[in-house]
Amino acid sequence: MKNVLMLHGINHNMFGKRDPAQYGTVTLADIDARLQVLGEELGVQVESFQTNSEAAMCERIHRAFEERKDAVLINAGAWTHYSYGIRDALAILTCPVIELHMSNIHAREPFRHHSVFADIVKGQICGFGIESYLLALRAVHAEIHN
Repeated sequence: MKNVLMLHGINHNMFGKRDPAQYGTVTLADIDARLQVLGEELGVQVESFQTNSEAAMCERIHRAFEERKDAVLINAGAWTHYSYGIRDALAILTCPVIELHMSNIHAREPFRHHSVFADIVKGQICGFGIESYLLALRAVHAEIHN
């Protein structure tokens, strides 16, 4: 069975409470539960990890390399726009990495339009709410099963 790591970034533990106009009322637990269900349907094991610590995020990415994860999905939140530390950690990975966002980052504040991960990830999915996560899992499933 293929192993996929879902990385949730800063403030994502506040989904369901934080800015419902942008993120809706879905919680992180709801997202993880939906990923588990889809993972089972696809025959993929999904492990989720959330942190508000940039160092912990980098350490988890390093561990994903050591564990030889088959793919990584990442919604790094605000770190997407400025964290070269997380970018450099992701660049170590040899598996496909997909960046995703619930909101359309290109239709928001100008600082959100740029991703420091864009040139090292397989692709980006944004603007579909919780479906962004499911689309990303489907995309990575297709990538690792080709």
